[in-house]
Amino acid sequence: MSHHAFLNRLFPQSVAVDLGTANTLIYTRGKGIVLNQPSVVCFQRTSDAANGRVTAVGAQAKQLLGRSPGNVETVRPMRHGVIANFSAAERMFREFVDMAQLRSLFGRRAEFTICVPSNATAVERRAIREAALAAGAARVTLIGESLAAAVGAGLPVGEARGSMVVDIGGGTTEVGVVSLGGMAYETSVRVGGDQFDAAIISHVRSVYGVILGDQTAEHVKKTIGTATINVPHERMCAVGRSLTDGLPRTIELSNHDVAEALAVPLKAVIGAVKNALENAPPELVTDIAETGIVLTGGGALLANLDKRLAEVTGLAVCVADEPLTCAVRGAGTATDCVDSASFLQ
Repeated sequence: MSHHAFLNRLFPQSVAVDLGTANTLIYTRGKGIVLNQPSVVCFQRTSDAANGRVTAVGAQAKQLLGRSPGNVETVRPMRHGVIANFSAAERMFREFVDMAQLRSLFGRRAEFTICVPSNATAVERRAIREAALAAGAARVTLIGESLAAAVGAGLPVGEARGSMVVDIGGGTTEVGVVSLGGMAYETSVRVGGDQFDAAIISHVRSVYGVILGDQTAEHVKKTIGTATINVPHERMCAVGRSLTDGLPRTIELSNHDVAEALAVPLKAVIGAVKNALENAPPELVTDIAETGIVLTGGGALLANLDKRLAEVTGLAVCVADEPLTCAVRGAGTATDCVDSASFLQ
């Protein structure tokens, strides 16, 4: 056995994975982020559903959402940060590992650290672990999403000071208070970017009598989405299907429409933040009053969300740099800056 191969067996390479509801990210120490793709996979429909050929994955598959021909099934295997469809998740994960070319980098000996929501059940955790092993991980370690996000956002997690991170993903919002390298308090609600999109769809349907597709709703959210009505008007056109005659119809939406639509899911996010402030240890809440709240996750990109949370809590709120990749970067570097035994499961 060569010296190099021996070292590889001794020190498996570490790979961090954020297997998210909306996006999957893979990070390695040497190369940084090696994969960032939508968590979507397409199968050729066959009589034996479990063995349908994978025809597309990631961004290519996402374009087919709501557009796929009859012989292709487009699946989003993750819901609320956990696996909803095991066989699809396992095969999607395997495709992503191949896309990231981890095997050529590390051979078979890669150790995976994977982010999980704090409220994932034992069964859900086991499913994530098994999917990773099936995709070629030599060992799997799970890390809580909020702790990973806090590390990735550069919060002083190792210090005896409380920091608060609000991580808004595609299917969950995690609110965590971190101190001394562990979670002093965490709470999670199953509301995220997907629920924002769904709220826009249902609002437009009831107000305008038009049904928007999921991708259109997401585009509206990213273009004129706002968390508060106290902003100047902005408008855009969107095309949907009219409820009355089933034909395509173009409507003009304003950012105030979107703010109104998002009021309900945002109430859940705000509720989780207030809940954490009311229930975390008082000393740590005092620290948070000084240091403020950091937003991470793709949902942190919603315009004016920081302003809105600041209005509601009276605290300083800021959005982390590159919020979408905080958790996976944090998971990749967490073992360096936190006592690993305390938080890795």
